[in-house]
Amino acid sequence: MVGRVLVPALMTALMLGILLALGTWQVERLAWKRAILARIDAAERAAPVPLPADPGPFEKVAVRGHFLGGPEATYGVEVRDAPGGQAMGGQVIAPFRTDDGRTILIDRGWAPTPPPPPAGEQDITGYARAPEHPWVFGAADDPAKRQFFTLDPARIGAALGLDHVAPFVLVALGPQPAFGVFPEPAQHLPRPPNNHLSYAITWYGLALGLIVVFVIWARGRLAER
Repeated sequence: MVGRVLVPALMTALMLGILLALGTWQVERLAWKRAILARIDAAERAAPVPLPADPGPFEKVAVRGHFLGGPEATYGVEVRDAPGGQAMGGQVIAPFRTDDGRTILIDRGWAPTPPPPPAGEQDITGYARAPEHPWVFGAADDPAKRQFFTLDPARIGAALGLDHVAPFVLVALGPQPAFGVFPEPAQHLPRPPNNHLSYAITWYGLALGLIVVFVIWARGRLAER
């Protein structure tokens, strides 16, 4: 009689092991992600650090220098509320020369049209965004119009007439401006999504369901004459 359920039992045990392993992996990922989020919270509460040559993705940094003026670029497209109703705009990307001689691109925030950058010495607080790779189904960049849908500092810099820019874009952080004042900078450091608890519950739930289904099936199978 045991032979009737032996092979299904072995297959069930194999699938159960896989489901439990996936659930445990998500629990480990949950702890890892919570540690990252805790570091981001600590960085946001703390004072910014001077902009290093290779800034990390979740640290608040500060830099001093001046905007170069001239043309600016826009990145992405988004519809937001504006004084005349909803308006389409994008993130304003402007060239910036730091006091130590580096040329970087600053994401000043969202605006319907790129406003001119402020003149004179500026202190910018923000976080770095790494270059993106074009998506095969994404919208095409238009360097002639300085409209970009892929955050590629080298390509954006070339469209702005710059020979060399830092390999990241510094996203400016600031308070929410008054309604109708542009650009609207980011207010917080980026936070990666944390769905690992729901994933772990899903995998462990599937494992429990598998056990219940097998037990019910096996009892019926063994009861057969």
